[in-house]
Amino acid sequence: MQFEIERIVRMALQEDIGLGDVTSMAIIPRDTTMRAELVAKDDFVVAGLDVAASVFWLLDVDVRFEKIFVDGQKVKRGDVLAWLKGSALMLLQGERVALNLLQRMSGIASLTAQFVAAVEGTGSFVVDTRKTAPGLRALDKYAVRAGGGRNHRIGLFDGVLIKENHIAAAGGISEAIFSARNRLPHTLKIEVETRDLDEVQQALDAGADIIMLDNMTNEAMAQAVTLIDGRALAEASGGVTLERVREIAETGVNIISVGALTHSVVAADISMLFK
Repeated sequence: MQFEIERIVRMALQEDIGLGDVTSMAIIPRDTTMRAELVAKDDFVVAGLDVAASVFWLLDVDVRFEKIFVDGQKVKRGDVLAWLKGSALMLLQGERVALNLLQRMSGIASLTAQFVAAVEGTGSFVVDTRKTAPGLRALDKYAVRAGGGRNHRIGLFDGVLIKENHIAAAGGISEAIFSARNRLPHTLKIEVETRDLDEVQQALDAGADIIMLDNMTNEAMAQAVTLIDGRALAEASGGVTLERVREIAETGVNIISVGALTHSVVAADISMLFK
């Protein structure tokens, strides 16, 4: 994870700083030292403080960064999340990148926490999807965990998910599962996307480990859970909103995947202020 954080931060700093921060270099003497605070301007679940620290440390190892909260904690408007001290030039060069990443991650964690709270006590758990910002998947998925959710597969390499187009290309659900079983290690679970009860039955007969119930009504999902009867895990997917997620969980599904956790996130409001 640390190597991935450094890769992302270096890329973001290069994009933002380019040949240099012309404003700060023209105004501020090189030996100016400042103290700054990262301040919450709303209530949210914080995530990404270590990532923010990495931004400043990559610019200047002498910057001091002290966390007051830790990832996963709820903060309130006006709370100081962390304070830092160092070269004013370095702090200003890192400010936007640090805030961009911290605000996005905190937004993801906060939305995830709302979904997790909404299904509390049902036995269902909330997971993310691959609908992440390009290049930021490791941070997006970390933020989901900080908010109390779980990760679905990280990419195409760590889990089998047979979707509608795979089924069409393979000639059917049974054919797709058979091919996967015969060509892949036994350590990889096989998940299949289904659209109706007939496809759920086909997935069961072919030995799927996880059956995705895609864009089904609550009634259809409840019937599918009864049909599956514990022989596979049942995952609800598609059209999952905060208003509907409790009803979905009460159908008895094991997993609820929510693309909105990462693809429609609203960034938390955070400022860096010199003191």
